[in-house]
Amino acid sequence: MQVFLIAILFLSISCPAQEFTTFKNGMIYSESTMSKLSKTVDSLHLKYKRCDLTKVFYAKQQLKGWIIQMKSGNMAQAKKDMESQISLENFILKYPEAQVRKDILIIRSNRKDGAGHEIVYDEIPVKDSYGLHIRQKYRKSLYEKPSKGTWILSYREKTAYSEESVDAFYFPENFKSISLDRKYTKQIIYSDCLTDISTGKFTDNAKSDRYTNAVVSLPENWRKLSVPEKEELLDSMRSAQAVGSCSQDMSPRIQAINMALLSAETGRWEIFLKSHLDMMNDRFERVSDGSYAWKDRKTYIRELEELDIHVPDLLFGTFFRLENGEKNHYYSNIPRLGRAISESKEKVKFMDQMILMMEDEKLDDYNRLMAYFLYLNCNGYTKSSTEKKINNYRLLTAAKKLPLYLAEQITDEDT
Repeated sequence: MQVFLIAILFLSISCPAQEFTTFKNGMIYSESTMSKLSKTVDSLHLKYKRCDLTKVFYAKQQLKGWIIQMKSGNMAQAKKDMESQISLENFILKYPEAQVRKDILIIRSNRKDGAGHEIVYDEIPVKDSYGLHIRQKYRKSLYEKPSKGTWILSYREKTAYSEESVDAFYFPENFKSISLDRKYTKQIIYSDCLTDISTGKFTDNAKSDRYTNAVVSLPENWRKLSVPEKEELLDSMRSAQAVGSCSQDMSPRIQAINMALLSAETGRWEIFLKSHLDMMNDRFERVSDGSYAWKDRKTYIRELEELDIHVPDLLFGTFFRLENGEKNHYYSNIPRLGRAISESKEKVKFMDQMILMMEDEKLDDYNRLMAYFLYLNCNGYTKSSTEKKINNYRLLTAAKKLPLYLAEQITDEDT
């Protein structure tokens, strides 16, 4: 019992549940800070006019495929047959016990992270939170060769802890990546211009650790420091990324707002906006993160709107899922973006574009479905029951215009 009480006491100390205080203007940045940031935005809009607006962006590689899963039968032989690229028809005849799902939206990504270079295949489910996910060691020839009539599988041998199983994707066609319309690419370029893709929020060699709130906090007299001293403090924070130890550990968000404050004071807009967007998207690493803590983390979209940023263009520019996005391109979290939009003074403009994207037959299936999820999340945070009903009607009407294999999975109960 004593150990339990000590553990509870430790959590209450290390994981405080609180959000940021605000100034007289009702925002998390003071009037003087907002004034400095506004001047920077004016210059960035001039910079945007000089950007290359002819760049073409492509949607994620995607196709409509099949998922085959086995938990019984001769799975070792099934694995061999898949690797030998057996036809789908012959496989189904040979293994009637296999669970088969067709018309599944599948995307393919070429990723490089701490684990190495991989090709990742993801099912994009319409209803469930989780879809089949298979990783494969990257080979350029594999990524570029035709996928029609091929299999990608994950085989698990029986162990003391799990049963034998096979999960696989079957691709009846080649992956495709179509270009986005100019009206969307302009928004992507606008977001790249404002976030400044030439640099990242943290340095390339930044260390990640569970730093305490005290480590990521600013000294009490930080505003009295000289500009070089503030720059040194900012550089120090950029070299150490805070990882949350629990759902209510505020250290990552405290670090983000303090980096935003320091960058605003030192003219480092590119760090400011990335830090603020991270707070809006709650884009932080945590050891664990229970949903009960999400509601207390605010989005602070108002601060962006008060800076005369073209907020719909900025945020839609971070919405699209791209095959050829720039190295430091910022991608928003769909549920958090939906919550932020629900609090925007331009909410109607946002939601109108989501409807148009769902109905846009020239837009790829994946981004059209993401527009559906974005609208769904945004409306979920709508407070007015009357407004929510009207939005539900608009959503269901637009959802019927999605590709048939996606539209037929959406019912009244889903909105």
